[in-house]
Amino acid sequence: MDPVNDAVHPTTQSVPGRRSPVSVPGPEQRTGSRLYPRVTSFRSRRGALTPNQQQSWDRTWPRIGREVSDDKLDAAAWFGRPAPLIVEIGCGTGTATAAMAQDEPQFDLIGIEVYQPGLAQLVQRIEREEIGNIRLLRGDAVDVLENMIAENSLTGVRVFFPDPWPKARHHKRRLLQAPTMALIASRLIPGGVLHVATDHADYAEHIAAVGAAEPLFIGLNEATGGDPQRVGRDAPMGFERPVTKFESKAHRAGSAITELVWGKINS
Repeated sequence: MDPVNDAVHPTTQSVPGRRSPVSVPGPEQRTGSRLYPRVTSFRSRRGALTPNQQQSWDRTWPRIGREVSDDKLDAAAWFGRPAPLIVEIGCGTGTATAAMAQDEPQFDLIGIEVYQPGLAQLVQRIEREEIGNIRLLRGDAVDVLENMIAENSLTGVRVFFPDPWPKARHHKRRLLQAPTMALIASRLIPGGVLHVATDHADYAEHIAAVGAAEPLFIGLNEATGGDPQRVGRDAPMGFERPVTKFESKAHRAGSAITELVWGKINS
């Protein structure tokens, strides 16, 4: 089974492809680390880097990676150019992240992730293939969005296959709750886009409901109650995703993939 974009999971023996490195409201669960400042929608996974990964990390991370902090990002300075900016929440090992960045050289892409061995695989690929339009942030995505990303600065936000936390008692840990939707909307430029994909039917219904309730969002595809033609006509970025091994396995198991696309209203 391929650990594509497999960053963080509900258990230490987790299912590849699930990741949601964000906090959700609740009492403090972890202390002493900026990576895990609150009750989160993820459980951390430990893992050492291989010698080759560590060498690549030491060479490349100082240029393309940062830890979560209170410093506002200057994306143009970091990338060395002004360009439309897309954030991917939960980039994991980054197979899809790298492919999309290479297919979209006109965009700059920031991946947010907490799991260092997953990030290390992406760092290796960035170095090996000389991908110039990816930067990485290691930490809690809500922390990043709240403290590092300016309002009205993102062209797009991508959240692919976040952990559904299927048990009812765990639903509060789900990434895409109303407060997170509002936070994402505040960081998008007018006309910017949130693109979500999930293979979990119940979670898809939940995401559709909280997205519909966000007053700054308008549905752009059928799953969000919008005109499917608007995705191609009005959106400032594309929505093609590479099909990962995880997604292929979901297809073989008969799980439908739901794509949900919203645009931020031009107020």
